[in-house]
Amino acid sequence: MSAHAPAPHRDHLLIAHASAASAAGLAALNVLRLPNLDALLGQLAPQTDATPRPDDDEYTLSAPHERVLAEAHGWQGADGRWPWAAAAAADDGLRADGDTSGDPWGLITPVHWHVGSDQIALVDPAALALTEAESRTLFDLLKPSFDAEGWSLQWGAPLRWYVRHPALADLPTASLDRAIGRNLDLWLSDAPQTRKLRRLQVEAQMLWHEHDLNEAREAARQLTVNSFWLSGCGAAQPRRPLKDTTVALRLRAPLLANEWSDWVAQWHALDAGPIAALCRRVEAGGSVTLTLCGERVAQTWTTRPRGWFSRLLGRSRSVHAVAVLQSL
Repeated sequence: MSAHAPAPHRDHLLIAHASAASAAGLAALNVLRLPNLDALLGQLAPQTDATPRPDDDEYTLSAPHERVLAEAHGWQGADGRWPWAAAAAADDGLRADGDTSGDPWGLITPVHWHVGSDQIALVDPAALALTEAESRTLFDLLKPSFDAEGWSLQWGAPLRWYVRHPALADLPTASLDRAIGRNLDLWLSDAPQTRKLRRLQVEAQMLWHEHDLNEAREAARQLTVNSFWLSGCGAAQPRRPLKDTTVALRLRAPLLANEWSDWVAQWHALDAGPIAALCRRVEAGGSVTLTLCGERVAQTWTTRPRGWFSRLLGRSRSVHAVAVLQSL
């Protein structure tokens, strides 16, 4: 091949929330029947192994798929320190994607904290079904408090507000995908930079608690907005495009909600759809990459070399997909 020839096209499918570490999640895994994934894994070669690194477990601040995507973007960072807020701000038109100047960014998400008898849990913000008008009302109530502390607050979308301040440069925070449905004591940062934000969080709770908007939501049996979550902090970095990569997120909502029958159904739909399509591409001689991301580990497979001996091995190799998912 010429030194100037383009790299061959390679379809890359990344599946987030492909496995679960809980007892209920492991039981759901045993119900799965994934014939296309069995066949596909039998034709691919592991690019990475699923052996956990010292920082790979279900308690990292960033989920495995977030780390894989951050590294694919070419970002420099570490657990809980990937600049997702700056990237989302660019997607929402609040900055040019190549602009890395100015203060670091943080993502502020309006949320509902469910206060139980023994713990506080974060409900998936999507369950709020927050309208733009509601979001802007809550934002406008809170913005003067941020302004008074010298923190720049900007509105991007109903569930995406942005804060800018030098203290966000190297602040580790747990992503929403880690905190949703879990005891918040595990995920609230105790970094010194968060003390002022904690005060702003308390102020938000007081400002919103008895506001007409929340009273109307409560009367309509909707979840109230009683706090916010900070995540994705860091300075903006250049973002390498994810060429030929499809990120499948359809397993996310049922897993975070512990809706395991729906999670199984969504897995079966993935097997019959995108995974079956990858199988057909491999059978036609194409190149593919598959990344499966569980709660602890991400593992990647790519097309085997096309020599006759490799094809012979590929035909005889048997892989049980569920066993692979259990290792993630």
